[in-house]
Formats: sequence, structure tokens, C-alpha cells
Amino acid sequence: MSKPSFREQMHQAREDAIVDAVNRLLADKGFEAMTVDAVAAEVGIAKASLYKHFESKEALAAAAMVRVLERAQAFCDTEAAALPQPLDRLKAVARWTMHVQWAGEMPSLPAQNSTLRSALMADRAYMDRLMALSETLGDWIQSAQADGSLSNSVPPEVVLYTLFSRACDPVLGVLKAGGSCTEPQAIDWLLSSCFDGLAAR
Repeated sequence: MSKPSFREQMHQAREDAIVDAVNRLLADKGFEAMTVDAVAAEVGIAKASLYKHFESKEALAAAAMVRVLERAQAFCDTEAAALPQPLDRLKAVARWTMHVQWAGEMPSLPAQNSTLRSALMADRAYMDRLMALSETLGDWIQSAQADGSLSNSVPPEVVLYTLFSRACDPVLGVLKAGGSCTEPQAIDWLLSSCFDGLAAR
């Protein structure tokens, strides 16, 4: 494979900068409040230049969501997969998603009736990565239920959706804004409420 030309490298670097900016803006403002003008200003390029990379606001958001799914899958395939027990892998993934959210790098999930959700459902790259990640987590959930480390009274898909929701749990943002705890403390509390439940035993 030939080495990318300087022009191609610059094009990719600018595209990466755009996606990084979109990621931050989606995490901070959400899709509805994010504007293409704000993305262009964040990157320091003209709006017309941005449209050479992405054709719409929805395409920008989809690229950011794809990037996060790729990062999540990479974490699953390396650090999480190295852990011996499926429950430990699931906890590691939940911890990672909350760390990414605390750092302001986790786009907010789209609402059920949003234009972004419709665009994402039609985006092949997004759907392929979402299905791959869901399959990885789903296998670990079923294994954890089979070995008794995770309750089997809750359907696996509900556990999966619960894990996905941890990626944009608003409680984490509230704790961070309050300044009364550290990131590890906040994440430990939310992991406990998620995996251990709130009932006394």
C-alpha cells in the first residue's frame, strides 16, 4: 500500500479535527443546539471548507458517533477482553464510557424522534459498528448470566440498553458540576448503583 500523499494526510488531519470538535460540541450542547457554524469556528475553518468533508449536520454527528463506537470496540477487544470474567469485562466497559463522558468526549445519544436518530439508522458505518459492539457486549452479558455473576431475571437486551445508557448518564455531569467528588468516586458510585443495585442485602 502506497503512503498517503501530503495532501491526503492534511485532508485526514482536518477531518479528524472536525470530528473531534463535533464530539465535544455534541457532548456539551447536544445535537439540536449544535450548529455547523459552531463546528467550523471550533476547528478554525470556513463553513464552506467544512462542507467539503461532510455534507450536513447529520453527517457530522454520524461521524462523531462512529468514532466513539470504534473507540469502544477497540477498548473491548483489548483491555476489557483481557479480563478473565465476563462481569469484569462489562464493568470495565461501563467504567470506560463514564470516563470518556467525564472528559467531555461522549456525544449524547439521539432522542427517539430526532432527525439525528433517523440519519443514524440509515448510516451503514454507524449501524455496522453498533451491531458489532452490541454483539460483543451481548455475548459477555449472556456469559455473566450463565455463570451466575449477573442476574438472569432481567432480559439480556435490557442489560445491554442499561449499559449503553451509562455512556450518557446525566448524574455524572451533575456530580462533576457539583465539585464535591473526584472522577473515580463518582464513577464507582454509579457502577455500584448499576451493577449492585440499591437494595440492602
